[in-house]
Amino acid sequence: MQLQVARIGKPHGIRGEVTVQVLTDAPEDRFVPGTEFVVEPASAGPLTVQSARWNKDILLLGFDEIATRNEAETLRGAKLFIETEELDEDDDEGWYEHELVGLDVRVGSAVVGKISALNTMPVQDLLVVETPDGKEILIPFVEQIVPEVNIEDGYVLVIPPAGLFELNEEGGGSESDGVEDDGEPQPGVKA
Repeated sequence: MQLQVARIGKPHGIRGEVTVQVLTDAPEDRFVPGTEFVVEPASAGPLTVQSARWNKDILLLGFDEIATRNEAETLRGAKLFIETEELDEDDDEGWYEHELVGLDVRVGSAVVGKISALNTMPVQDLLVVETPDGKEILIPFVEQIVPEVNIEDGYVLVIPPAGLFELNEEGGGSESDGVEDDGEPQPGVKA
């Protein structure tokens, strides 16, 4: 199975370097010279890292197969993947999106939805959960709220704080938006 680790952005300079949106928590391990990536679209790859350097908060990559800015421009939007078989099997620090998608989400013994995606964010990751009625709920993927991930049995256990599942409901209630059901603003609430 393949794991996406980056998306290529715009060219940088005239020697074929590109900016990349990093989608891995270990860029120093993933983008070392000599690493070969599977590329989507397949016509753009495979690509072998020649150089990797940081320019402020942006990772710049050079590839053996790309020598000019014009060639680099053709890579814009391409996705870089690694084979998950190449990953360490003893990595207990986290989970990959493909491991989580499809797992049941339980509160106690009740199934409240299925994980449909993992949003990797700078501060914390978010589980995207689709409820049986088709609603999408975002759950912070932190140990206090998701204390158990059981890949073998196909579920994650969630201990939601009050209001977590109602937070994304349409309308949210009159107290939160300051408008009563008749469309008039509530007294003392600025609309």
